Amino acid sequence: MCGIAGFVGFDALGEVPGVVIEAMTSVLAHRGPDEQGTWIDPARGVAFGHRRLAIIDPSPAGSQPMQSHSGRLAITFNGEIYNYAEMRAELEASQGAARWRGHSDTEVLLEAIEAWGVERALRRAIGMFAFALWDRASASLTLARDRMGEKPLYHGWIGASFAFASELKALARHPAWSQPLDREALTLFLRYNCIPAPRSIWKGISKLPPGHFVTLAPADAAARREPRPVAYWSLRETVESARAAPFAGTLDEASGELDALLREVLRGQMIADVPLGAFLSGGIDSSVVVALMQQVSTGPVKTFTVGFAESAYDEAAQARAVARHLGTEHHEIVLSPREALDVVPLLGSMYDEPFADSSQIPTFLVSRFARSRVTVGLTGDGGDEVFGGYNRYEWIPRLARGVASMPRPLRRIAGSLASAVPAGVAAAIAERMPSGLRAGTAADRIPKMIAALDADDEAGLYASVVSHWSAPSSLVAGAREPDSRARTYPGDAPRFGDFREWMMYTDSLTYLPDDILAKVDRAAMAASLETRVPYLDPRVIALAWSLPVAWRAERGESKKVLRRLLHRYVPAALVDRPKAGFAIPLARWLRHDLRDWAEALLDPHRLAHEGIFDPGPIRKAWDEHLSGRRDWQYHLWDILMFQAWHEGQRAA
Repeated sequence: MCGIAGFVGFDALGEVPGVVIEAMTSVLAHRGPDEQGTWIDPARGVAFGHRRLAIIDPSPAGSQPMQSHSGRLAITFNGEIYNYAEMRAELEASQGAARWRGHSDTEVLLEAIEAWGVERALRRAIGMFAFALWDRASASLTLARDRMGEKPLYHGWIGASFAFASELKALARHPAWSQPLDREALTLFLRYNCIPAPRSIWKGISKLPPGHFVTLAPADAAARREPRPVAYWSLRETVESARAAPFAGTLDEASGELDALLREVLRGQMIADVPLGAFLSGGIDSSVVVALMQQVSTGPVKTFTVGFAESAYDEAAQARAVARHLGTEHHEIVLSPREALDVVPLLGSMYDEPFADSSQIPTFLVSRFARSRVTVGLTGDGGDEVFGGYNRYEWIPRLARGVASMPRPLRRIAGSLASAVPAGVAAAIAERMPSGLRAGTAADRIPKMIAALDADDEAGLYASVVSHWSAPSSLVAGAREPDSRARTYPGDAPRFGDFREWMMYTDSLTYLPDDILAKVDRAAMAASLETRVPYLDPRVIALAWSLPVAWRAERGESKKVLRRLLHRYVPAALVDRPKAGFAIPLARWLRHDLRDWAEALLDPHRLAHEGIFDPGPIRKAWDEHLSGRRDWQYHLWDILMFQAWHEGQRAA
């Protein structure tokens, strides 16, 4: 896990390229505290930078940027290739034994690209990564990103340079940086609490989509054209292939096959020349990962849990019980509200563009805690999307069936009344719902569900539920919202007979990379911790999609196949409980501990002076939240996270 940056075209810089690339990589030191490296090709105007977090082959033989043995290719690489040993053996079998510098995965990937070409090497590689490759023979730059989007990569034209970086702050160190705020991207942020790929908060700067690569050829560089992304892997193709060959065995046989496959995946993901552990919440996903790590490990696995003093949000006891049963080397820290609140001022810089998933706070805290003992941490992320764990997979179809029986005028009237539902009434409704909504989020979700009654169909219900501000363009001065259906209605989705599968597919393409994986990457990298995500191995995804939907998003029993697998190792009583998520008492914090901080950022005169937001609806939501009439915690957190980020940009 590292930080990368670079650019093509420094003829017009007016500055020494080495100074510029060092400035760009220096702000990525948290992503790679072990070493800094640069590579420059003066004849072609190319500069690569690298910050190294040494995981595999920490010797100088693994230093980057790295050139291929022939000298034709140069690479700056972030991530891990888990099957690099197999790729290395395949290269040796076809080309004879190479004189390898060391045993790094970067060297193997580089030689595989030279031998097989970029696309074939990408299809062969299993891992999480983002990299830039310079080909001297074709004078072309290639950027690539892993299949599901675990590692970030931004790119775009900055003046006369085509630049790229792991984080936006590195691009902002380029001397020609003058990108304006993208207000359309801001409206999307207010809807989704993150900025969906391929947009970023800055005009002219894009995120490379997961599973894609781009190549900047000389003609593109001469015309300053944006290269077109090319897919080397497709979730749609994976899903369609899996559905064409459905699993033929029983549920027990499926859990056994998943057991064997996850063990194989973990053997690859547990390779490291540094200490390694895992996050453990006590839920299904992380418990399966830890249980199987214990099965393939030669000693106790180091596990990490962060708990909160507020009992309603504390899962430390459940995690402790699972760890004790499995015999892990368990580490736990219980945080006071003050320790959590101290993270808030760091978030704008940590996430580098507006980001408002409030679980970003505990994610950073557990990452920082784990980094005190390990350098690599495995997580259970992706389990909900791949194996159908979200509550909405159950209650949106049920709500849709109820809505279908209501006359349209009545639905419209009911939807319009959502804003009048008091927080206390919403919480009381949630307590009687079978989906197990956490009390701390119920007051927000119930009005959202009522508002969704006005939707035209199931997809409309889903779109309403995953939205925060329902009309974000009305809040942002001088902006219109791009068609949000492009994100929540994937145009290339397979035809699903069950809407639960459509939601899982859509979440895997959107919510997972844009929110969940971005959250984990930035939080862990801020602590210089590498994270690995076993459930996102393409073989696991393919197996999951070959199973009946009832074995994943079964009504009343989500992730059925994962539960069956886990019960082989952990008693059901320790892990079978309502889904909680990684939540914090945000609503209360905004009314009390964070009130002064929020008041300053939401001051109407300040908002009017800045000219970005309409102060009226924001102030109304803030007043209603403070009074307890409504719970606007997530809507307000969106505005606050933008304001905190924007304040940091002005100070930089």
